[in-house]
Amino acid sequence: MTRGMRAALVLPALVGMVLFAAPAADAACYDAPAPRVDWTRCQLDGRELAGSDLTGAILRDASLVRADLERARLSGADLRRARLNRARLSGAILDGAQLVEADLTRADLRGARLRGSDLRRARLFDADLRQADLSGARLEGADLFHADLSGALWTDGKTGCAEPSHGQCNPG
Repeated sequence: MTRGMRAALVLPALVGMVLFAAPAADAACYDAPAPRVDWTRCQLDGRELAGSDLTGAILRDASLVRADLERARLSGADLRRARLNRARLSGAILDGAQLVEADLTRADLRGARLRGSDLRRARLFDADLRQADLSGARLEGADLFHADLSGALWTDGKTGCAEPSHGQCNPG
């Protein structure tokens, strides 16, 4: 068999492998909500996920704009650079979650637990963090402009934010 004949046989096989491998990556975006699900770069805008157990889920670079994640369990989840604009996260558990550079603009985080979460450089512009627990959270470089922190427990785990506390925690 000549080199040209081998290439003619191998090339279609390689193309077929690439074509059949591509849908598998997209299929993960349609996986049911579950602990440790991998929804990296998935478009989940407006998705109804209230009460879901997404413990340890990988949602890096995912889009969850206006998603309903009320009371969802997201402890240890990787939400780096996720877009959660206007997402409903009230009562959600995000302990130890990675939210570095996540966009939580106008997100509803009322009563959410963010203990030990990493919110460095996160955008929390106009977010509702009333009564949220931020004990041990990292907020270096986070944008809290117009964020409502009234009644929240601050990062030191001791300081309660007085009403009103907009854009910063005013000790009560």
